[in-house]
Amino acid sequence: MAYLAPAEFVTKMIDAGESKLLMSTRDTLIRSYMAGAILALAAAFAVTVTVNTGNPLIGAILFPVGFCMLYLLGFDLLTGVFTLAPLAVLDKRPGATWRAVWRNWSLVFTGNFAGAITVALFMAIIFTNGFSEPPNGVGEKIGHIGEGRTVGYAAHGAAGMLTLFVRAVMCNWMVSTGVVAAMMSTTVSGKVIAMWMPIMVFFYMGFEHSIVNMYLFPSGLMLGGDFTFMDYMIWNEIPTVIGNLVGGLTFVGATLYSTHYKTGAKRKVG
Repeated sequence: MAYLAPAEFVTKMIDAGESKLLMSTRDTLIRSYMAGAILALAAAFAVTVTVNTGNPLIGAILFPVGFCMLYLLGFDLLTGVFTLAPLAVLDKRPGATWRAVWRNWSLVFTGNFAGAITVALFMAIIFTNGFSEPPNGVGEKIGHIGEGRTVGYAAHGAAGMLTLFVRAVMCNWMVSTGVVAAMMSTTVSGKVIAMWMPIMVFFYMGFEHSIVNMYLFPSGLMLGGDFTFMDYMIWNEIPTVIGNLVGGLTFVGATLYSTHYKTGAKRKVG
């Protein structure tokens, strides 16, 4: 595959961040809505595969298909803009301000959530035959996921919150690595291969992804999961969003920017 050197793809990261800050409200919402919907569908697919095969690894291997689709279609996830948008501010690009960053993050969050909720409703209808009967095996599994990753964390108090936060940090370390990895190649096959690996890692390891959870937890509530919407927000979504921000910006965006774009001075020899 055609490979770009780090200095080249980090420049592409900054260019991408700038373009997202300058994008119209309409386009930002449409692209983030579709990203949330496609990733939600991929999550439903992966859970279905896991339940039907009894093997979580197979579900994790296949889950990245959704991420690859939405990236190649030019749609936006909150986890990706967490990493890319601030780089345009750091590089002092025209029109790139922290206010513009917050605007972008807010719009992308809204669009991702709306897209994920749409698919959550559609899949809940499928899993229950239009809410006319109890959920099938996949629907039951989604409900239990919601319980374990909300009240399950709450049962451990501060230790549970710390675990949730660290899982969210690790998640966007991997997901943003996938976003950046796609920029390393100029071919579709190269982009897909590069994206697939870190996305598979995050899903199999059970890390916390804010947009995947926008599907899993509302869907779990629709399917009878034994937790509340406030459990979801306090003991998952809000800490996950913060952890995703820290993970993507700290371990991917800032590190690559600082060492491949704003490199340190070379040592003097002799």
